[in-house]
Amino acid sequence: MMTQNPQQQPDPRIQAEAQNLNLQIEARKAQLIAEMMEEFLVEEKKITSQFDHDPIAKLRARELDLKAQDNQRKQQEDEKRIALDRMKAMMNQNVQEEKMEQNEELAHLRADTSLEKQAMANRAKMKSDLIKRKDVKTLKGPQS
Repeated sequence: MMTQNPQQQPDPRIQAEAQNLNLQIEARKAQLIAEMMEEFLVEEKKITSQFDHDPIAKLRARELDLKAQDNQRKQQEDEKRIALDRMKAMMNQNVQEEKMEQNEELAHLRADTSLEKQAMANRAKMKSDLIKRKDVKTLKGPQS
């Protein structure tokens, strides 16, 4: 298992709180923009009502309304895309952390296996050496 140093990895609760706060801020910004757009439209209608007799002014006012609505739609789409990108980044970070933990665990298992193989080879060599010594003593026998 991978041990994490608190200085290296921020607390997931703090990250979640920060993300939640960012989402709340973004939601509040969107709400304020919508309110400002509403106020703008009211003021614009007051001004354009003075030009109700001019068809070109009416068309221009309608064009500005449509442009404002399009801008608001684009902003909302951008905010959704940013939120989705953040979520993907968090998921990728979690996947990367899991992969690193798995790789570290596999490295430990390989190291343990290697050490155990070496220990087994050493024991087998010792047994072989003991058997050879007994065979040599048996062959020399009482001649010495």
